[in-house]
Amino acid sequence: MASALVRTVLLVLFICCTPINVAAHAHHDELSEEDASKPVDAILWIHIFLQAIIWGLLFPVGMVFGLSRSRWHVPLQSTGIALTLGGYFLGHAHKGRAFLAGVHGTMANILLIPILTQLVVGIYLKLHIHERSLRPWAVRLHGLVGKSYPILGWTQMLFGAITFRGYCRGGSLGQCLAHYIMGSGFIAYGTIMAILLLVGEAWVRRSGRSPEWWDSWVIMLWGIVNTFTEHRGSHWSAKDMQHTILGVLWWTGGALGIFLARKNQRTVVPAIIIILTGWAMSEHAQALMISTRVHALFGYTLGLAGVTRIIEICFFVPTFAQSGSSHSVVPDDSSDHTLASPREQFAPTLDNGMREAKEEKTAAAKVFRHLPPYLLVTAGLLFISATDEELDYASLSARTVWSKLEELIPTSSHSISFVLYLLIVFLINLYATSGRNASATSSAFTHERQHRGEYDDAAGGGIELRTPLSAHGHEHGQGAAKWYARVPSRSQAVDGRAAEQQHILGEDEDEE
Repeated sequence: MASALVRTVLLVLFICCTPINVAAHAHHDELSEEDASKPVDAILWIHIFLQAIIWGLLFPVGMVFGLSRSRWHVPLQSTGIALTLGGYFLGHAHKGRAFLAGVHGTMANILLIPILTQLVVGIYLKLHIHERSLRPWAVRLHGLVGKSYPILGWTQMLFGAITFRGYCRGGSLGQCLAHYIMGSGFIAYGTIMAILLLVGEAWVRRSGRSPEWWDSWVIMLWGIVNTFTEHRGSHWSAKDMQHTILGVLWWTGGALGIFLARKNQRTVVPAIIIILTGWAMSEHAQALMISTRVHALFGYTLGLAGVTRIIEICFFVPTFAQSGSSHSVVPDDSSDHTLASPREQFAPTLDNGMREAKEEKTAAAKVFRHLPPYLLVTAGLLFISATDEELDYASLSARTVWSKLEELIPTSSHSISFVLYLLIVFLINLYATSGRNASATSSAFTHERQHRGEYDDAAGGGIELRTPLSAHGHEHGQGAAKWYARVPSRSQAVDGRAAEQQHILGEDEDEE
């Protein structure tokens, strides 16, 4: 078996390292108007849609299956590697329209390194050799490369769009870098926030750091970089000054946020910085009128994300209380997201009115928590689409097809943001309900039913999963998930409370 696997690896390496046929399509340093205006052939369209599906959906799903230790991880990633290698050759074999040499083609060659690394290391791990020496390091390398796939895929798809339209050359490069990097940063910020709010509460508790502590560090470091990179040359333009001042705002506000978030405290400083950034961008005049309007829409969306984040921190988000060391976690009974079980939280009073009010607020929190990350994702997409080249092209197209471009751009951007946020929450839910998390959660359900008579089910769309804690902060049962156990829905929680009350009253009668 080992020899067969080695032969397979050598065959793949040989195929990937073999030079492409000289008849294949090549990128050019210069293009004639005729070559640039040729129609896109079917092979190139297949390449575009195939690679978009592989890197936008197949590989992220495979990565999630790897994190949850699902048996579908290996088949899915193997299929993705085979298809992406095929798509690589299609990208060089198409006819028709020609493109200038650019970063998309260079990145395609660079991507062969993580792809082959993932393949070789994955096969090595299947051999189960060197268990105590090399294998632990191989596991870390395999996980690190796999987690980078969504970032690599997103970057390459942006490069593909740039190459397809011929953007970001000459004097437009700086604006493209600013918009694409910062827009992607807001999307990443919204993605991480969604992970923390939907399934990451237990991790945040164990880390001993509030989410705003991490936010503030990123904001401060990014502000330092922005302060010293936005101005080039000897002449200071209005845009240079505006961007540099924003950099100063970020690192000074980030430093304050770090100080206020020490000892696991919550703070609204990162949200205030987001609001101020949104306001500044909404007032940022551009060369084109449509560009000014899109920047204003981006600023309003970003500011709204900050406002909703403040509301969430002040009224909905748990305090992530800690006791003693950072590894000593106690239930936060005042939190709408408390990890304490219903009996521990409400048994002393048995006040049905208090229980129902608590559940209504928790249900509202589960719905409201999607607003800040979604708005951040939307703001990031709007900022990516706000370069002068893209808006100028859209404006020319609109004059021949649509008459109201102001309505077209926000509608299309929000449509894409819906799809992107759907993918984000789908992957989060998939991780929480697949592989070892699915089996561990099932064991936790059985244990809870036996001890309390409750039938647990996912609340809020099946995303919020937590581990019940005992009065001392320990997990119930040997089968409980390390991070997750389902939160009962409202109707099931009512039945569970009735059973709890009956059980407690029965215990009181026995004691009397």
